[in-house]
Amino acid sequence: MTQPCTARDANPEAASLDRAGRIETRGIDVVPDSERHGSPRELFAIWAAPNVSYLSFVVGAALILMGLSLVESVVVIIAGNLLWIITGFISVSGPVAGTTGSVVSRAMYGVLGNKVVIAVTGWLISALYLALNWSAASVAGIGLAKQIGLPDSAALDAVVICVIAAATVLIAIYGHATIVRLYTALTVLLTIVFLVISALVLSRTDWSYAPAEPLTGLTHLVVLASGFTIVASTPLSYGNSPDLARYLPRNTSGTAITLWAAAGAFLPSIVFTSIGAFAATTLDMSDPQAALESIMPAWFAPIFVIAVVVNTMANNGMTAYSAGLSMQSIGVPLPRVPAVLVVGVIGTAMTLFAILVFDFLATVNTMLELVVVITGPCMAVYATDIILRRNRYDGVALHDQSRTGPFWYRGGVNWAGALATVLGAVAATLCASSSFWSGPISARMGDLNLALPVGVLGAALLYWVFSKALRTIPANGTGAA
Repeated sequence: MTQPCTARDANPEAASLDRAGRIETRGIDVVPDSERHGSPRELFAIWAAPNVSYLSFVVGAALILMGLSLVESVVVIIAGNLLWIITGFISVSGPVAGTTGSVVSRAMYGVLGNKVVIAVTGWLISALYLALNWSAASVAGIGLAKQIGLPDSAALDAVVICVIAAATVLIAIYGHATIVRLYTALTVLLTIVFLVISALVLSRTDWSYAPAEPLTGLTHLVVLASGFTIVASTPLSYGNSPDLARYLPRNTSGTAITLWAAAGAFLPSIVFTSIGAFAATTLDMSDPQAALESIMPAWFAPIFVIAVVVNTMANNGMTAYSAGLSMQSIGVPLPRVPAVLVVGVIGTAMTLFAILVFDFLATVNTMLELVVVITGPCMAVYATDIILRRNRYDGVALHDQSRTGPFWYRGGVNWAGALATVLGAVAATLCASSSFWSGPISARMGDLNLALPVGVLGAALLYWVFSKALRTIPANGTGAA
């Protein structure tokens, strides 16, 4: 790790170069030490705003609907959200390298191998999440528009979708400093709205709730594992945390970075996911929005819907920001702002198609049930590499994509990382279970979903072994052996 950052390490002149309200022009290039600024405390709000989330209510309610007791649901919620520590931990590579996670991962996969990994995890999956989140927010926004008397039409639907998408992309275009400032305010406002909803739910919670038919035996274990996977899949989907920490001074405490980032997501996630579980003890949460609105004063319902839309914009603003950087890292010859616009246009088109033309969201949702088989091993390899290299990354060397560069490895691929990720993903798939797929190992175990522990722990162990065997990590940790 690195040494703690003190107030004297902050550079007030650098702050003016990365300033809220000014469009960020820097892309994946290395942030020089003279432009570093900020403190790890700012990471709390960056991660809290996207996770003061309506989706948390939905996930919490789903655990009860799956048949878990209230106590079991809370335990699963806490256990699954503990994986935010991995998201926080990989953030530490950002300030050290001074560049994005999609560039740092060249150390794990090689110059060419990294392009494939980032094309899938940093762009394709990000685009799908953009469309899914915008679709959910658009449905809420369209419903609100109808409530205030606007005519029901495809044109109205399209306008709502485009307005939400445009506002989100604008956040991503303005970039890092604007996200830091804006998300601080959004965290406060969203928390107030969601605490009001929480108070209403708590006043109606059945604290003696027990499932009508308690789960037993293997079925009980299967549901517990599935619930844990659903909760844990969220923290494992955020491989972009180094992007949002890279402006911090190089000597910022790695422990502080990890804890502030992880806490920002962990605390609201456990609180509001638990509230979703509490709500399901007395409300019909098969339609969460309608159920929650049924216990609100009529005047508060529009505020709730607006909060849902704003939270989605915060979540997608961060995603679009990093997706634009990922496009640059895989070689798309565009500056950061045009790259974000391209991502935004594609995501908007997918959302319009989903809402207005054909409901492909069921298919996409089903696919994302298994996204953990990819994101889990990738996060595990990244975290393991940080440990093996002792968080020593040279941002300038990482940008050397030549055949003689330190991260070309063999044929442009670090086979330790490539094999660990692929084998980890294959093992996770064999052990996965979802609404449409049961791997052969999972099927033999009564559809027990072990994709997450097998994929994460397996990929980490394989990367450790392969890195030692192939000697891909030098003693000083900054390049390839």
